[in-house]
Amino acid sequence: MDNIDRQTGAAHPGNAAPDAENAVPPANNEPDDSLIGEIAALIDGGRTYAQAEIGFQKTRAKLAGRNLGTVLLCIILALILVHIALLALAVGLVIALAPLVSIWGAIAIVVGGLLLVVAVLTLIAKKRVQRLSTLFASDQNEADA
Repeated sequence: MDNIDRQTGAAHPGNAAPDAENAVPPANNEPDDSLIGEIAALIDGGRTYAQAEIGFQKTRAKLAGRNLGTVLLCIILALILVHIALLALAVGLVIALAPLVSIWGAIAIVVGGLLLVVAVLTLIAKKRVQRLSTLFASDQNEADA
């Protein structure tokens, strides 16, 4: 195309538009049936996928629930057995120390030792709670800012 063709009012050869061979045909106002079919198939596929995913998650939740019950039962039984073992240890210590320091002395030593362990565990727990509270307090201060 020459510069003369680009000027307004310039005549085009053959009275044709400059890009007549590249012109887009007029749009058809009716939707294409293949496009509608593809969209329907896409929607149907999405619905099928969602139903399959829901079914899978339900099955997974049931399985997790069954396993969770078994896990909780095992933990409870383990805690009961640990409690029994600690009681047996305390009674055994009292029996073992009785000939050395009398029965009352043995009971006092065992109870004192158990109270000492309780005190140490309580201090550890208190420090951990303080650490957690400062962690959440700093998060709260950042959220307020």
